Amino acid sequence: MSQTPRHAWVREPAVTLPEACELTHLAREPIDYADLLVEHQAYRRALAQLGLQVIVLPALPQFPDSVFVEDAALLLPELTVLTRPGVASRQAEPVHLQAALAARGLPLHTLQAPATLDGGDVLRIGKRLLVGLSTRSNAAAVEQLRSLLQPFGYQVDAVPLGPSLHLKTACTALDDETLLINPEWVDAAALPGFRFLHVDAAEPFAANVLRLPNAWLANAAYPRTLGCLGPEAAQRGIALHAVGIPAFGRAEAGLTCLSLIEP
Repeated sequence: MSQTPRHAWVREPAVTLPEACELTHLAREPIDYADLLVEHQAYRRALAQLGLQVIVLPALPQFPDSVFVEDAALLLPELTVLTRPGVASRQAEPVHLQAALAARGLPLHTLQAPATLDGGDVLRIGKRLLVGLSTRSNAAAVEQLRSLLQPFGYQVDAVPLGPSLHLKTACTALDDETLLINPEWVDAAALPGFRFLHVDAAEPFAANVLRLPNAWLANAAYPRTLGCLGPEAAQRGIALHAVGIPAFGRAEAGLTCLSLIEP
């Protein structure tokens, strides 16, 4: 199967997000809904420009955080896993993705209690899944994923986290050997076998980069880290694109959480 992503599922932001989004590490600040719409449209354009077919799902006002579709499902080449998000207000979100993701034509599995898992805590690198143990994702989810995915040849490793919302807040993969990390939020010793590129110390949220086959989509808010990524991208023949999401950032969002990319 080709590894080139073909589809990206996104969901329109809910009008309820500014007042009711879940916050774990940031204090609540005013968020302009019109800004969310502008940023989301720019994000979708960036995905389309990078060669993805973007499928836009309708907003779900009853779920303020539902724009963060990555948390509700895990897409693998062999199957689709509907997660069980770690906060009660989000646990009914995955069922609203079921019909759209059924178009993949692959088996669908749903995680069960007591497991909790946000997709933002799952970093897939080939046949290896790194799963962050955060306030949203627990050891029971790791065990369920291991049992489910062992027949497909996957290795599932739990990764302890520091003060980070998700694993992908602290760490993302630039390629199969290189991780971009904030070492204050995840211990490199818990990630053996990789080469590390560190975010600039003044930009702790800069590690969240969306990796595509021939491009990296990074957050425009972090110019120092972008300056480090530029030579790395050039060396690999990778296009480095930047997009800004400051309004979403006040809702603790990163670039990866706004889409589900088909593997």
